[in-house]
Amino acid sequence: MDMKIDMVDLKGQYLRIKEEIDSGIREVIDSTAFINGPAVEKFRDSLGKYLGGCHVITCANGTDALQIALMALGLKPGDEVIVPAFTYVSSAEVIALLGLVPVMVDVDPDTFNVTAENIRKAITPLSKAIIPVHLFGQSCDMEPILELAREHSLYVIEDNAQAIGAEYTFSDGRKAGTGTMGTVGCTSFFPSKNLGCYGDGGAIFCNDANLAEKLAMIANHGQKMKYHHSVTGCNSRLDTIQAAVLNAKLPHLDEYSAARRTAAEYYTERLMELDPHEEFFVTPSRLRNSTHVYHQYTLKIRNGKRDALKEYLHGLGIPSMIYYPLPLNEQDAFKGIARAAEPLRVSRECAESVLSIPMHTELTREIQDVVIAGIGSFFRK
Repeated sequence: MDMKIDMVDLKGQYLRIKEEIDSGIREVIDSTAFINGPAVEKFRDSLGKYLGGCHVITCANGTDALQIALMALGLKPGDEVIVPAFTYVSSAEVIALLGLVPVMVDVDPDTFNVTAENIRKAITPLSKAIIPVHLFGQSCDMEPILELAREHSLYVIEDNAQAIGAEYTFSDGRKAGTGTMGTVGCTSFFPSKNLGCYGDGGAIFCNDANLAEKLAMIANHGQKMKYHHSVTGCNSRLDTIQAAVLNAKLPHLDEYSAARRTAAEYYTERLMELDPHEEFFVTPSRLRNSTHVYHQYTLKIRNGKRDALKEYLHGLGIPSMIYYPLPLNEQDAFKGIARAAEPLRVSRECAESVLSIPMHTELTREIQDVVIAGIGSFFRK
């Protein structure tokens, strides 16, 4: 096949805004303000406004964002933090790094997100926080999670690395962006994210000015005034060149989200024509009160055929990815450290069946038709 298909087309996206990106990078280099330059402050302010006026603390990456958030909340070794078993490792990794106990819970089989019902089963007197992960681009059902957290005096740290730009609607009609509803929100600007830079980057959000000050101190060696260290911190900064890239991309984020939604709708429409009774695969579900920004378009492949389909598509030059092939509770790193409140059957089933197909802002119908045809030809064999 002559057509090149990418899981994520960063080059095509760059070419659309090349002048804005190049100009921002040149400005940083010309100024030589490489650390905490004006572009960083501009991005913090712009992202805070985009997120509805919350405080934004930039940092080096999404994993640091999660770790700094936990450090700022004053948790002690042995405290329990509830986290989904079906997600990327960083959400649980930072818990273990701080001597806390990751408590793994199952996810909803349709949305892949953690639920209040499953969280409730895991709460003990040692529980101190919940990390709901807005996986693949849509919000967890946050209203019952927040109610449960209030009931048990638990902190809520939203992992928003895959869903920035998504919006959740509460039962009273109030709307809020993912990452802005809990105690703290965290995100990553890894290049393939919906809002990605050209290296590593991350940010933390909150609505409490005092907590924001503490988060900023921890990210800056525990200091508010230079050489005066009030708390034990770390060194986690967003590079000024990466901030310049993000300043160019942030105004396009809603446009990017719309392009992803359009591509996802086309995938779903055509794939459901191929398999109207979901005999071979299941297309992504959307929570009724959340928008979806489709960081990934993830199918669940039935009858144990996921790996064979992936190999078949690879032979056709069509990339696909398995996010994630092993639940966190089964990872060697967490054996003897984590606990699970119950058998995590849904997480295991997801790990055995999920397959993400190309999804990005530059997808064309021509590319999508090739992907869809490849899937269809596999199941017609």
